[in-house]
Amino acid sequence: ADIPVIPDLEDVQEEDLAMQVAAPPSVQVNRVLTYHDLDKDLMKYAAFQTLDGEIDLKLLTKVLAPEHELREDDVSWDWDHLFTEVSSELATEWDLGQSERED
Repeated sequence: ADIPVIPDLEDVQEEDLAMQVAAPPSVQVNRVLTYHDLDKDLMKYAAFQTLDGEIDLKLLTKVLAPEHELREDDVSWDWDHLFTEVSSELATEWDLGQSERED
């Protein structure tokens, strides 16, 4: 008795869907940890010393560089200067290769 029926296109066009708005998704935002927080947690908790309970990360954590050693100043590049520098280095290498072949 309850047989699903495909609606006619005319019936669907009669509905005004333009004014219906879907509810926005709800996303839970967690606080993003800083490098400093991660460094403190890494050394404090032994849970970070292994990965998946099988892979030992102790050797890796001993040789990790601190954040202040990894920071670099931003240097702007000038296209003409960079192109000239790379071209001259390539020409020098090519000249050295030619002189070694002659010897």
